[in-house]
Amino acid sequence: MKKMTAIDYYRTHWAQYHDKTINIDPAGFLSGFVRHLRHGDHVLDVGCGSGRDLLWLKQRGFSVTGFDASPGLAELARRHAGCLVIEGDFETFDFQALSVDAVLMSGSLVHLPHDRLAPALSNIVNALRKTPEARVYLSLKEGEGLSRHTHNRIYYLWQDQDIRSIFADLGLTVLETSRSESARGTGEIWLGYILARDKNP
Repeated sequence: MKKMTAIDYYRTHWAQYHDKTINIDPAGFLSGFVRHLRHGDHVLDVGCGSGRDLLWLKQRGFSVTGFDASPGLAELARRHAGCLVIEGDFETFDFQALSVDAVLMSGSLVHLPHDRLAPALSNIVNALRKTPEARVYLSLKEGEGLSRHTHNRIYYLWQDQDIRSIFADLGLTVLETSRSESARGTGEIWLGYILARDKNP
């Protein structure tokens, strides 16, 4: 029998994932992010899950669009936040078809192998408008190598200097960083980055 992958988990256990994450207060990381945005900016939440962060942003005057690979989670996010949620694979979706002011990726790239992070990030930021005000938020787990969780979910871990090297290659400037323990009390450390583009065509 084929082993369940991380993507399979979110497509199959979407209700369970929703229940585990919906009540976490996102203010701890979103408050810092929105300080770099303008009121009314259009934010794309990649890996939006239940729509928790979409609703938080919408309630504070931002225009929001979600993106998720799980049909179950995408539907929950639509109901929860009352906004457009696109279903797709962020590695292959044509993000150039979108035009947003900011991209939020809160833990959404944690299951990507190290060599696939840069191409995926490069593809996703194509959704940004070509303006100096465009902003990105990305969070990843800190550590070495990888860790395995329930349902065969693999989390790829990162060191700060390695992530910054990718940002530099993609023309992204770090505006602000954070290092915090998981809000779920697991003891894991999350690295958060608020980014801007170095150059805009």
